[in-house]
Amino acid sequence: MQKWVCIGCDYLYDPEIGDPDSGIQPGTAFEDIPDDWVCPQCGLSKDTFVPYEE
Repeated sequence: MQKWVCIGCDYLYDPEIGDPDSGIQPGTAFEDIPDDWVCPQCGLSKDTFVPYEE
């Protein structure tokens, strides 16, 4: 699954890990995260994330 990175703070969303503290279970694709989810590190909205290029 594709990883995504916040352009505001470089937080990396890894779908294998999810964001359990925000109720996003491991295995959740970025596209399946609710639109009102925000970056757990800086609070920016989901639309500030871009696909992560390794």
